[in-house]
This record gives sequence, structure tokens and C-alpha cells, in this order.
Amino acid sequence: VALPGPPGPPGQPGLPGSRNLVTAFSDMGDMLQKAHLVIEGTFIYLRDSAEFFIRVRDGWKKLQLGELIPIPDDSPPPPALSSNPYHPQPPLNPILSANYERPSLRLVALNTPVAGDIRADFQCFQQARATGLLSTFRAFLSSHLQDLSTVVRKAERFGLPIVNLKGQVLFNNWDSIFSGDGGQFNTHIPIYSFDGRDVMTDPSWPQKVVWHGSNPHGVRLVDKYCEAWRTTDMAVTGFASPLNSGKILDQKAYSCANRLIVLCIENSFMTDARK
Repeated sequence: VALPGPPGPPGQPGLPGSRNLVTAFSDMGDMLQKAHLVIEGTFIYLRDSAEFFIRVRDGWKKLQLGELIPIPDDSPPPPALSSNPYHPQPPLNPILSANYERPSLRLVALNTPVAGDIRADFQCFQQARATGLLSTFRAFLSSHLQDLSTVVRKAERFGLPIVNLKGQVLFNNWDSIFSGDGGQFNTHIPIYSFDGRDVMTDPSWPQKVVWHGSNPHGVRLVDKYCEAWRTTDMAVTGFASPLNSGKILDQKAYSCANRLIVLCIENSFMTDARK
């Protein structure tokens, strides 16, 4: 009888484990509505149709599945699949002692500067959740799908002040930013990141410049938004605004290789999210 030989050498290490590779949505409409919250490469399962999709750069691709393999009748039910594409990390000790007695919309910076390949809506969502902010934050950018001026809900563009993370007023309302004067603001009012740093003084942002990709009225400029915020090519440019100009929509072109400030705007007021 042949005896087994000695064990061979250990193999190469496997790929690192990943979390949150599959997200469940109730139906196609739910998936499309929340597209900006789902990072590229995420698998999506639709409960109503039992279909699978994968998130790609420009949308979704449907996966073709094989024949159904039935589960035996005596098998226990499967665990529920989360419909939340992001699991918040512990809070980062944010500055949340703000004066929120009156309704307002917060303007907050991402925690690090970003070059032209931004994918900022997901980062805004992710960092807001990590900080304990439950309302929806969208990137302060014009995109190939939407002008910057329309990011905030129409009903809340005029009546709510735009404030920093401490509740200090930066703009009288959303519409006032796009009056054509470049979005003038008081430079003595800090703009904070989600983790509570002042982007105007903190050295983590060497260039005190904000990406926006828009004209003074908040309309997208297709030749000045880093190819829809998908490139860091040095030869391509995007419009950004030096904050020391006292304007948030100054019309200056910067190479998309630059790592600049990216802002996030709370796009609607939620009372419950302030608790």
C-alpha cells in the first residue's frame, strides 16, 4: 500500500476578504434611485425579480444566471441580506455642538483633498454616516447628470441658510450662491471637514481651492469638469475656486491632477437627522 508523501510547500496567500460585496434592493426603481450611493464593483440583488446586477462606472450591467437549483423543503430560511450599501464606522468625534435651533443646510468638506477622479457622492454619503449625520449629503459639483445649482431640493433652495458644521452661516440660502457674483462668502467663517478640521488653516489641504466644474450660475461646464470627474490627467482641466478670493464659484481652471478641496452639501433638511 502506498504511503502519502510529506506535505508540499505552502501555497500563495489568497485574495483579501471583502465586505459588503452584495447589496439588496427591493426593485429596479429602488436600485436606480440609490445609484449614487453604490460604489463601482458592487453586486446588486433585486428581491422582487431575483435578478443580479453589477455597478459599473456609467450605470449597471445585468448578470445572466444559470438554472435554479431548488432548496430542500426542510432547509432553514436564509439570513436577510442588508439593503444598506454602507455600514457606518464608529463616530470620529465630530463637531456637532452646533446651533441647530433653526432649519439649515450644512456645507462640509471631505476629510482629504481629492484629484479629478472624484466619485464624490459616495464619499459624501460615507463620511457623513461615519460622523453620525443621517441626512443625505451630495457633492458640491456639477456632473454629467446634474447641474450644481439643482443638487439641493427645489423647495429648500431659498428658505434655508447654508451653514458650516458649527452652524455658522456661510450663505443666506442655496440660490444666493448662484446669483452670478461667484458665490461670495465671509472668509472669516470656517469651512470644516467631516472630522472637524478647518480646511482654510489645516495643512492637510495644501491648496485652499474647491472643485466645482460650474459657471457662476451653477451650470455644468462640460469642458471644465475633469471629464465628468473621471480623470486625473494633467492635461485635462476643471474649474475650481480659490477660497482666499472670498468666492466659492470663482472661475479658475486647474489641472485634474491637483488634489483640491471637495465640498458636500446637505441636500434637504431632516429634523430627525439633527438629533
